[in-house]
Amino acid sequence: MTSVRTRRVHDHLHDPQDTEGYVVLVDRLWPRGVRKEALHHDLWAKDVAPSKELRQWFHGLSADEQADRFGEFVERYRAELSGESADALHELVEQLRGKDTVTLLFGLKDVEHNHAQILAQRLRSRL
Repeated sequence: MTSVRTRRVHDHLHDPQDTEGYVVLVDRLWPRGVRKEALHHDLWAKDVAPSKELRQWFHGLSADEQADRFGEFVERYRAELSGESADALHELVEQLRGKDTVTLLFGLKDVEHNHAQILAQRLRSRL
């Protein structure tokens, strides 16, 4: 069984030894302020990240609103993973199959209310 972990990009940059296994960046946009050669990763799976519209809607909310409406974000993102992003998710699952440990990197500061947590749950159920 594959272990799927999540980690902030900036935490990974400051302490890369604590990042295990196959490392996948799961943001649609490259992390702000990070040079591409500075970020050790094995794959950039931007096509499984939330759509531009969903990302802009969620990031347009205040921090309190994000916490209050995270359930709605989860539902909308899961719908994308089952719909428009289903092929990209299937491809990612196939690439990760057989890996012992996978670490999903994300750029947001909030380690609980973000798409990487939702994606990690979906991957755990499929790997």
